[in-house]
Formats: sequence, C-alpha cells, structure tokens
Amino acid sequence: MLILGIILFGMLVGAAAQLLLGRSRKGVDWTMAIVSGLVGSFVGGLLASLLAGDGLALRPSGIIGSVVGAVIVTAAWRFFGGRRSA
Repeated sequence: MLILGIILFGMLVGAAAQLLLGRSRKGVDWTMAIVSGLVGSFVGGLLASLLAGDGLALRPSGIIGSVVGAVIVTAAWRFFGGRRSA
C-alpha cells in the first residue's frame, strides 16, 4: 500500500510540475509525470527535508522540495527531449 501511495504522490507532483512549467501539448503527459515526480520527489524532497532538519518525515519542506525537484527534472526532460527531435 505504501508503494502505491508513493507512486500516486510522485504522479501528482509530476503533474503539478508540468502545470507550473506550462503544458507543451493538451493534457498532462502521465509517463513524464510519474518519472519526473518520483525522481524529483526522491532527490528534491530528500535534500530539502534533510537540509531543513526534518529527517525523513513528511513535512512541508519535503513537499516543496519534491515539487522543485520535479520541476527541474521536467524542464531537463523537455530540454533534452526537444534537442533529440530537432
């Protein structure tokens, strides 16, 4: 059950990152949302939580770090994905 919660949280964070960056197409790219949400949540959320001294508990600093990490991963994905198709 925890794994499903983590995947759902990552998907929501990834979708939020896409909405913050603006959508390049209609709708949300759910594959990118899941991957960028999970990777961004792991890296950004973990770093923000540990730097804030919250440990590994779910705190606002970890959620904000997750969104920031997902935004960075989504932006990099779009940048490098756009370079390959050109």
